[in-house]
Amino acid sequence: MVIGDVMLDRYVTGRALRISPEAPVPILEFEKEENRLGGAANVALNLQALGATPILCGLVGADGEGQIFLEKLEFEGIRSAGIIISNVRVSTVKTRMIANNQQLLRLDKEDIHELSIKDSRNFLSNTVELMEVEEVSSIIFQDYNKGVLTAEVIHILSSEAKRRNIKVCVDPKYRNFWSYKGVDLFKPNLKEVNDALQTRIQPNKESLSAAAIAIRSKNDCKIALITLSEHGVFVDDGATSEVYPTRSRKVADVCGAGDTVISIASLALAAGLASSEIALLANLAGGQVVEKNGVVTVDKMRLKQELLQVLLEA
Repeated sequence: MVIGDVMLDRYVTGRALRISPEAPVPILEFEKEENRLGGAANVALNLQALGATPILCGLVGADGEGQIFLEKLEFEGIRSAGIIISNVRVSTVKTRMIANNQQLLRLDKEDIHELSIKDSRNFLSNTVELMEVEEVSSIIFQDYNKGVLTAEVIHILSSEAKRRNIKVCVDPKYRNFWSYKGVDLFKPNLKEVNDALQTRIQPNKESLSAAAIAIRSKNDCKIALITLSEHGVFVDDGATSEVYPTRSRKVADVCGAGDTVISIASLALAAGLASSEIALLANLAGGQVVEKNGVVTVDKMRLKQELLQVLLEA
């Protein structure tokens, strides 16, 4: 079950061959427009690509973009039973203007204030009901600070999950960073850790291990998995810790890499893998998707091949 901020990723592609006479900006000559599922919905797509059955719980507005989002869900074969439609919020849309494989501008249309009391109650009751009737092995809280995952929502749904012995994994953001207590896997990136701890953690084992101790003292998580961008990932389960460096990659676009990492990490945890195996798989999967433009899902067969190659080299 993926719970969090869903959004529509829109790509407007064209050619930029001249500068506007009105302002020193490029003129984009339109060629095509594409809509993709983004945010928590991209996590659901990654889970599906890896062979799992995602249950997506989020909220869209009663607008055209919300309808497009629901149509994209249906096209991808993901059920919309967990999606609430709000009459007081707009659907989150991130529009990227692209020319010559380079992003010129991103335009965000969104509401980031917390859910209204009515929307919050509807969202909670619907999500808990799905938790009750579906066979849920783990829950991913996918937080982008768009207002769906309030402190109250986090507390209630975490408690419901623990009561049912469902594993809880978190991809946090700054607003409610410390609201996730006693979760099974906590996956911030290095910048988020530095901001939350108000310090400067270096991407090495000694510094990251100290950060993991500080994180665990505040939220009592079982596994801390910190993504380090070009430096790989770090994992700490309270007993062991290790940095897994990235393999050599030609990076095209880092968008969505964190979504892929939390997707495979949560599946690996649900399957009973050790923290070292979780980190290895997450590192490979995150590295794979940054080689492609735009927000894309992991390729399961290629991931299997890369894993076999790593094991042969070990």
